[in-house]
Amino acid sequence: MRYRHADACADTALLHDHAGGSARQRCPAVCHRGHVERLTMSSAPLTAELLPAGLDAYLVRFALTPDPTAMGAARRFAAALEQTPPEGVEEIAAALVSVLVRLDPAAEREVIRAHLEDLAQAVVKGPLDLPPPTRRWTIPITFGGEAGPQLAQVSAALNLTEDAAVDQVCAADLRVLTIGFAPGQPYIGLMPEAWNLPRMSELNPSVPAGALVVAVRQFVLFGAESATGWQQIGQAAFRSFVPSRTPPMPLRGGDAIRFARASADDIARLTTDNDPMGGARLETL
Repeated sequence: MRYRHADACADTALLHDHAGGSARQRCPAVCHRGHVERLTMSSAPLTAELLPAGLDAYLVRFALTPDPTAMGAARRFAAALEQTPPEGVEEIAAALVSVLVRLDPAAEREVIRAHLEDLAQAVVKGPLDLPPPTRRWTIPITFGGEAGPQLAQVSAALNLTEDAAVDQVCAADLRVLTIGFAPGQPYIGLMPEAWNLPRMSELNPSVPAGALVVAVRQFVLFGAESATGWQQIGQAAFRSFVPSRTPPMPLRGGDAIRFARASADDIARLTTDNDPMGGARLETL
């Protein structure tokens, strides 16, 4: 059985056009190109939907938008299912507010469906915060300057100095909410409500691998060069996806994340050393 955490965008039922392309693509509930302008908390009671996804999968969906309560429910559902998967479940992929469950085509589909329904109902009736992490990463980041060209405007939007904004980032207890859009690419959050910042009005055609960008109370740490509508505030030497590394995608959904301030020279040295971990440290909790 394989477990992955939304390492492709096909794990939600939210469709939109990506900037710069005409093809309709499936994408996590908050795409790094910023199609969700604000992260909002719903006042409606949380519910779970069980939807067929093709011939061999179900989508268990807790919300249509990235509500923090639904994020906790999706993560708890995925964790519980991974601990005791029914026979015939071949893949579990958690996105921000939904979980894709892929089945062996020969499995007892109705038996699995009943199990998923019971588990989803138990989740929505229980604690809805994120489950405790089992691992914590500390990742060095250099902020501002050429490495973070939008730090000044982010700080201004927060009514903070650049140093104060960076202090808040480095003090935050963050989690990998999901991995998606590109292999190994983490969506990390949540920052306080003041950080519920919209995407930029114009698409940045290229940020480098290791760029740290921010919007809607979340960060994305790019594993490869990419376009984005989010604001770049820093740069890491850490690479979230390296095909030749074991494992190629070291981050997992639910991992705790701390960003540590580093100098531009430190990040340049770590990058020159050609260590894809880029000085990142992993603790088992």
